[in-house]
Amino acid sequence: MARGGVRSGRGMNRGMGGGRLPFKPKMFLPRHPFDLTLCESSFPRCKPAPDDTQLTQALLKRNSDLSPTAAEQTAILNLVTKIQTVLDNLVVAPGNFDACQLEEVRQVGSFKKGTMLAGHNVADIVVILKTLPTREAVEALGNKVREELKNLMKSEVVSKGEQISHITNERGIEISNSFARVRVMVTTLHHNIRKLDPEIHLDQKIMLSHLAAIRHSRWFEENAHHSSIKVLIKLLRDLRNRFDGFQALTPWMLDLLAHFAIMHNPCRQALPLNTAFKRVLQLLSAGLFLPGSAGITDPCEGVSLRIHTAMTLEQQDIVCLTAQTLLRVLSHGGYKVILGFEERATVPKDLSVWDGVVVAPLDKAYENPPEKKEGEDEDEEMEAEGEETMETS
Repeated sequence: MARGGVRSGRGMNRGMGGGRLPFKPKMFLPRHPFDLTLCESSFPRCKPAPDDTQLTQALLKRNSDLSPTAAEQTAILNLVTKIQTVLDNLVVAPGNFDACQLEEVRQVGSFKKGTMLAGHNVADIVVILKTLPTREAVEALGNKVREELKNLMKSEVVSKGEQISHITNERGIEISNSFARVRVMVTTLHHNIRKLDPEIHLDQKIMLSHLAAIRHSRWFEENAHHSSIKVLIKLLRDLRNRFDGFQALTPWMLDLLAHFAIMHNPCRQALPLNTAFKRVLQLLSAGLFLPGSAGITDPCEGVSLRIHTAMTLEQQDIVCLTAQTLLRVLSHGGYKVILGFEERATVPKDLSVWDGVVVAPLDKAYENPPEKKEGEDEDEEMEAEGEETMETS
């Protein structure tokens, strides 16, 4: 692409006085894939809608299975509350702790949003520092939090499984006991980002991702508080965990996809869960996350950034073909396999029969270009130069 652009530019400069028309780039017009929900009035039904009672009951049953138990909720809530208290105290009254200065503490992630899955007792807290996040400062903060937690728990009867441990990593601090784990993700004020030195500070990209997590959490609180959205997010996360073809979908993509499937409709009212679940597979199958699609614009970024562009072209293709296969299985009554009541994780890759209908896996539409050997680029450039010379002679 780069070489093509250079050649076009040279031809344009030489031809300005020779009658050639200047190069005019094609305008990119993103398209929206076919969505029956948005244009249902133009495609009236010829027969009544199918009875989805069994699918709806299965979706609710699966949501119940995926939801954390009361004991898990209590364990994670107790640990989060204690750590939040310690960090809030360090913001208000740091005392003699001067390794770093805390600006703000915010809960983010699936526990905060109410979309945590059973068996995944992990909560996330972002700590914004006024000072620059050196590795020594993060280590000192971890030791201080652990020390304050021990003081806080002195008056409590602590079982062996509730003993606190902590480690530091490239993202911040992980504090855990036998029942739950809290990730304290460290970042700094936005105007400090440009001052980060990779030799002594935490990684700049990670710091930006932690700031983005706060924006995502705020958006979710304001726009995605409907219970159906949270249920659909849990179902989609479970789908992603069980089918390899959906591994490239990030939690933020799933949050926005669930919100779009339920709320983005002509009535602006929440769609039923069974309709929204099928709509997700329909949209992905129709190419919502393929090149050229309008996709879903990230509401937390200032520019018109489409969330699916974070995936490679190969990943976009695999997500689409996986959704297409699962949609065909769902259309012929295979919802138990899709929801995980029957374990067959290789369904998108193997031939299967549903109610007498054979569903064959799809082939990839995108192939990675072959890797070029050393010297090939120079040879192609020389050939291109030769062609241009012949054209002008």
